[in-house]
Amino acid sequence: MIRNEPAGFNPADPYKVPFPDNRICREEELEDALLSLIISPSGLRKIFSPDGDEEGKREDVSIADKLIVATFAGVFCRFIRDKTGKRNPLLIVGTDTRYTGPVIADVVIRVLLAEGMEVRFLSIAAAPEIMAYTRLSKNADGFIYISASHNPIGYNGIKAGLSDGGVVGGEDAVRLIEDFKRFIKIPHKLLEIAKKVNSVPPQTLEKKLGEVAKWKDEAISSYYSFTLEVISGTGAEKEQERFVKGLREKLSHRRVGVVAELNGSARTASIDIKLLTDLGVKVRGINDKPGQIAHPIIPEGESLELCRLELLKANLEDTSFILGYVPDNDGDRGNIVYIDEREKQAKTMDAQEVFALVCMAELAFLVYSGVITPGGGQKVAVVANGPTSLRVERIAELFGADVFRCEVGEANVVNLARKLRGEGYLVRVMGEGSNGGNITHPSAVRDPINTIGSLLKLLVLNTEGERPGLFDLWCRLSRNTERYIKDFGMTEIIDTLPEFVTTPVSSQRAVLKICSSDHSLLKARYREIFSREWEKRKEELRQKFGIYSWTEINYHGIETGTREGKGGFKILFKNSRGGEIGFIWMRGSGTEPVFRVLADIEGSDPARERWLLEWHRRMVMEADGAVQ
Repeated sequence: MIRNEPAGFNPADPYKVPFPDNRICREEELEDALLSLIISPSGLRKIFSPDGDEEGKREDVSIADKLIVATFAGVFCRFIRDKTGKRNPLLIVGTDTRYTGPVIADVVIRVLLAEGMEVRFLSIAAAPEIMAYTRLSKNADGFIYISASHNPIGYNGIKAGLSDGGVVGGEDAVRLIEDFKRFIKIPHKLLEIAKKVNSVPPQTLEKKLGEVAKWKDEAISSYYSFTLEVISGTGAEKEQERFVKGLREKLSHRRVGVVAELNGSARTASIDIKLLTDLGVKVRGINDKPGQIAHPIIPEGESLELCRLELLKANLEDTSFILGYVPDNDGDRGNIVYIDEREKQAKTMDAQEVFALVCMAELAFLVYSGVITPGGGQKVAVVANGPTSLRVERIAELFGADVFRCEVGEANVVNLARKLRGEGYLVRVMGEGSNGGNITHPSAVRDPINTIGSLLKLLVLNTEGERPGLFDLWCRLSRNTERYIKDFGMTEIIDTLPEFVTTPVSSQRAVLKICSSDHSLLKARYREIFSREWEKRKEELRQKFGIYSWTEINYHGIETGTREGKGGFKILFKNSRGGEIGFIWMRGSGTEPVFRVLADIEGSDPARERWLLEWHRRMVMEADGAVQ
């Protein structure tokens, strides 16, 4: 029986076919189900809870939604067979801890078996885990991961990926989407796939379920080893062992404790607590059982409050507890809380600060490891999305690294990094500062355990003799030598970050409800309004912010240009010397009538960001009204 056993979910029954009497739903029921379907290059998602409640905890799924799942899985089977040229490709299947996961897995596995695929089912697995396992498995041709990431618990969805462990992207994603949209509209094809799903012998399904423990153990082992490679920066076994031994030794002298508030996510069934403990970290797990979901899934704002309070409590009992983290449900995204030793309080780290600190740590680690020399002429790059704060440029330039930007989206970041590596660049760190998600090479997915790894290195890889530690290196390069002290903590590190104020993406101020569905037209109208406003306010902007000029940037996947589109739109501000000092940015959602807006400005005064953002918001709303 397909059962997320630790979570106690009701199982899907191999002896109970998904489509009773080989019947499918009425056409209008399928049309209603498709209305709420969100399909994009990263897969499909919707509210699968049959009561339509985005926070619903029901475990069954409607016939219409089963048809959607079966059709997508069938289309992916044909795609992967064409892609690999294999008759029986091997696919890895896993779920996060959502309540509808077992039923959707039941349908997916039946489709794969009916289509002649080889299947390894992991049951609950974190997204980075299934991706690492797929990448490292010699025979794996791809994966299907059942999750809706950070969406509320009533949602679910499917992400499909290839043998490199990355989600299908680019032209391949376009092809998958087009094939799905075509097949889902052909009634006799839907009836065929329903019959195929029902035709899988229950004994065959039971056999696959009996192998879950074997494949899950193998996945955990692969992910554990791969994470050590990511954190250590080396795939050479002896060097990796030397690094781990050294890190463990340092952590025995400077004890570091971490609160892992896992919120019942897929990371509860992954490597986190064992890996950190093996490295010598004290770990306190909270909500660390699968399905123990205590608060909203998205790891922002109020969702970090429980971890913050637990970290403060742990620190009062044991001062070594200085960090905490909260992942989303599939475990590929997470944000940080920390102890401010100066104020003796637990605080939430801003997402932009998280990414900036990882950039600082990993670039310093490249110097510490002897891979690069600041100013040495190596081609080193950091890749970030459009709304990432300019503080990353300030950090990168001190290490002699360039920053390249792309459209919002993990796939865009990874693909741009791959392109740059093909051009001879060393790209160790990449990600999306706007949500705190960092990707540390050779990983190709966001992973909060790697974020913790970067912060641990920053804290404990200290100066020894003539060899400066990571934070010491940063202080020297950033001319903050007077701020370097022997017993530094997170507060001292954060204090040395380049000063920028950026709109938090979790803030209500970062979202605007709009009426227009034509984003290109809205942006064209915005450009006209901005040009008028610039002439009206340019003297004020010079006096208030030191802004003397501006450049427009439009993001399209991994490219930038001047034409409007559905991607991000940025006005980049420059000072009298042409230096970049801030920006205003916007991007229309592809799934709801909102524009996400953000302002970033050099300095420490929050009033400067508020002024720019409010000005930006007024212009967006005027443009929206003009379009209407």
